[in-house]
Amino acid sequence: MKKEYDVAIIGGGPAGLTAGIYSARDRFSTLIIERAMIGGNITTTDDVENYPGFPEGITGFDLTAKMHDQATKHGAETVNANVNAIEIAGSQKIIRTSEGDFSARALIIATGTERVKLNVPGEKELSGRGVSYCATCDGPFFKNKTVAVVGGGNAALYEAIHLAKFAVKVYLIHRRDAYRATMAVVEKIEKNPKIEPVLSSVVNSINGDSRVGSIEIKNVKDNSISVLEVDGIFIAVGLSPNTEFLKGLVEMDTRGSIKVNEKLETSVPGIFAAGDVRVNSIRQVVTAAGDGAHAAFHIREYLES
Repeated sequence: MKKEYDVAIIGGGPAGLTAGIYSARDRFSTLIIERAMIGGNITTTDDVENYPGFPEGITGFDLTAKMHDQATKHGAETVNANVNAIEIAGSQKIIRTSEGDFSARALIIATGTERVKLNVPGEKELSGRGVSYCATCDGPFFKNKTVAVVGGGNAALYEAIHLAKFAVKVYLIHRRDAYRATMAVVEKIEKNPKIEPVLSSVVNSINGDSRVGSIEIKNVKDNSISVLEVDGIFIAVGLSPNTEFLKGLVEMDTRGSIKVNEKLETSVPGIFAAGDVRVNSIRQVVTAAGDGAHAAFHIREYLES
């Protein structure tokens, strides 16, 4: 693997992989850097029903595997590495990673988001011992068990639906009195006899010695406290942009999402942002892929000028 590229893409999710397809097809030497599994967060989704061209649905893993194959077919290279910092050296962007330094004339940030923590007692201590952030990863470990899911958006409800395939009971805890998910997903919850809504409630603590044994919850309307005996808890309360390594380099909003213009350019010439990591993203696979194409198109303009 060489060290100098025309285009470097940080993030191997749908946005990064699509950008890789477009840049490699334009005959630019292209490197995709991914710190974990190629495919990003969508790899944990069992059934992607709204991506065009797959009317019967497709798993997130299979969809992004196809994207990766397509990118590498056109010549994009990939490396698994943590990005520690980015430095500007003239027209070059220096990417300092756990696998060494790489440089590129243009850079796309497509690092996506990660799950927000509850920050309650027991969460950190019991992480991996009943506390999970990925139902697809850990659901099979809870066969014939009782679990809880915390969250009210599409992600949380899909987690509950998936877990109901294994668990005997799934509590779905949300702080508001109605879920924020789309009606089609809410209807699936309502029809599933294994899923019990616990609305207007928050988790106070996660309890257990070596493993999760129960959770304490508080009703936000009357402040009553109750305890649910569960074998596991899956947390899906939101997403935070993976931009810690970019602080002081590009302009971001208060949440850490990257500000971009209509060409997806950041405040630094030659650095673009695509997908869930940018401001005003609706965090869908199809829009992330569109962002990747959009950024790659304007990178071609940038490099050729």
